[in-house]
Amino acid sequence: MKWFSKLERKYSKYAIKNLMFYIIALYAFGFIINLFYPIVYVEYFSLNAEMILHGQVWRIITFIIQPTTTSVIFIFFSLYLYYMIGTVLERAWGAFRFNVYFFMGVILHVLAAILIYLVFGVNLQLNTYYLNMALFMAFATVQPDMQLLLFFFIPIKIKWLAYLDAAFFIATIVFGYLTPWLPTNIWLGLSSIGVLPAPGYVYSAYVLATAALVSMLNFIVFFLISRSNQKTKTQKRYSQAMKDNYKGFGGSTKQNNQAGTSSTNSTNSTSGTSDANVTNKYHKITKHKCAVCGKTENDGDDLIFRFCSKCEGNYEYCSEHLYTHKHVTNETKENVSNFPNNN
Repeated sequence: MKWFSKLERKYSKYAIKNLMFYIIALYAFGFIINLFYPIVYVEYFSLNAEMILHGQVWRIITFIIQPTTTSVIFIFFSLYLYYMIGTVLERAWGAFRFNVYFFMGVILHVLAAILIYLVFGVNLQLNTYYLNMALFMAFATVQPDMQLLLFFFIPIKIKWLAYLDAAFFIATIVFGYLTPWLPTNIWLGLSSIGVLPAPGYVYSAYVLATAALVSMLNFIVFFLISRSNQKTKTQKRYSQAMKDNYKGFGGSTKQNNQAGTSSTNSTNSTSGTSDANVTNKYHKITKHKCAVCGKTENDGDDLIFRFCSKCEGNYEYCSEHLYTHKHVTNETKENVSNFPNNN
């Protein structure tokens, strides 16, 4: 929508850069609190609509310090994963849009909790679980073919995990609000796979269903209002890179035929020979090339290439080096090799 693009141009300078770094720091702080004093979060920091309306307004922000996991073993992997997700989204969308997406989810959680309390008198203490799942869903729209190691050894593409998350969202919402009418055996089965709490906890089921519904609405509403033909330079690079990955350089028969015809016709003169050499050379050049390792799309069908918005210039990297390379600045350009457009 055009009005959203206008807001972005006008207020993007106020966006918090590297927002996910600060969010991860809050998660780490919340993990420490939960590890030593777990009751403190519930008593003073959780999203409690009743307490907010009685003056404890800091809960509007502090509820997001709830850690992504309570496991000492998995907390480091979890924090790294969500930091990567937030960083990728900020690079793809820009800081403003990522700020809007994250804080819109926070605001919707707060509004839902307060409205339900005012209308129904029920104090739903929503948490950040589905807020983080919504971040993962958005990440899947940017990097659908990126692979993660499920259980540390099973490679699986992000998009398949996102489909699973979407199904989990829908099941939680639908069955969560239908819990009073569910047969016990069905409720028990859904509880065993994590969709619903243990049978009998209707209140907890409503909490989960509401949190899932709010996060799903955040995901849908954001993508509806942020649709626009006016994209930033970073967003255009990502869009073009994703299109090229599916289209492929050699996929256009018409272009190949035109290149071959140009080569044949130009061999009748000296200048024509030169043009043919240039054409033949260009014909052999691949569409994508990693600026670090030099890999191209010919090195594997599953290779994904992306541009880096923090590098000075159109530098493209494979998925292995997109987040590990050293950013190219004007001072370091002369020392950079394998620039994809300099073949």
